[in-house]
Amino acid sequence: MSRFIEVPARMLPSETLAALLETFVTRQGYDTTDTQSGMQGWVTDLKQQLEQGDLIIAHDLELEMTEVMTLEQWRRFGRDLADDEEEGDY
Repeated sequence: MSRFIEVPARMLPSETLAALLETFVTRQGYDTTDTQSGMQGWVTDLKQQLEQGDLIIAHDLELEMTEVMTLEQWRRFGRDLADDEEEGDY
């Protein structure tokens, strides 16, 4: 069984999805003064990216944490995790 699962955005309550996307905006260092609608503008844009498959929501079953990642972050994370498992640092 995999430690990580992808969570479809449609499965989350809208408040939870918005909170995850706001955390992603903050973590990525996006300028929330950069759009007319601030944080809400970024959240709307990121929802579109989720629908297009450019972002994913990943849940770590072991740590019980959920976060938004770009596909590149997800791929890099998967490679890093595989390297750790090979080294026995799991």
